[in-house]
Amino acid sequence: MNTLTQMLVSDRPLIMGVLNVTPDSFSDGGQYATTDQAIQHVNRLIVEGADMLDIGGESTRPGSQPVSLEEELSRVIPVIEFAVHKRIPVSIDTSKPAVMRAAIRAGADLVNDVNALQAPGALEAIAENSAMVCLMHMQGTPETMQNTPHYSDVVTEVQAFLAQRIDAARNAGIPAERILIDPGFGFGKTLEHNLTLLQQLDRLLALGCPILVGLSRKSMLGAITGNTVDSRLHASVAAALLAVIKGAKIVRVHDVKATRDALSVLEAVI
Repeated sequence: MNTLTQMLVSDRPLIMGVLNVTPDSFSDGGQYATTDQAIQHVNRLIVEGADMLDIGGESTRPGSQPVSLEEELSRVIPVIEFAVHKRIPVSIDTSKPAVMRAAIRAGADLVNDVNALQAPGALEAIAENSAMVCLMHMQGTPETMQNTPHYSDVVTEVQAFLAQRIDAARNAGIPAERILIDPGFGFGKTLEHNLTLLQQLDRLLALGCPILVGLSRKSMLGAITGNTVDSRLHASVAAALLAVIKGAKIVRVHDVKATRDALSVLEAVI
């Protein structure tokens, strides 16, 4: 049982600090694009109270373009190695099996895959290791997902997709206790779809896997408040609290200290 597995057994919700080692992520793109900048941010997120870190080297914002394997590895591996040295659980945000394997060798505890292990070889990359995996729902690809999102029943369809991917993972030899799920807020979904998913997030608990959500600073919060991406702190904290109340086990956030304080208040009264 690794550290992350032990943490998931606890009753309290967990905070995943976001670290995008990219020039083009929607919120913090370019801020931590060098190894030195990223390492400084690792230290900051730990001090602010992150339970784990999610390190990514390829943007998945709407309209984003993929990067080469070599570029992604050069961005993330040094930062993962530093974070592991600081003894904090690390997640690698990638859909590439080769990056998954390299990150796990470097000490990553979790693979956070927006493509839900659908790439050729991705299931095998997790099955042959001991890392956990988060399977996320996305309609389309990051390049096209926000063009024309459409669902007959968004919650039912997201739940059915995640159930199918859980089955695929288990059939590939990945034990159920190593699987997390993410409904994919903002990934091929309109504001209405996102709000319905948040309102009915607890329906996904029936799948039997811990739920991870990423709502921090997303465009849905801008649509609600009218605020730009760098002015969505309060909305992000509110969304994180609502997600936890609705059953989320892990909230993936940029603003760790504010989220930690808010969750402390929530935990004190429930």
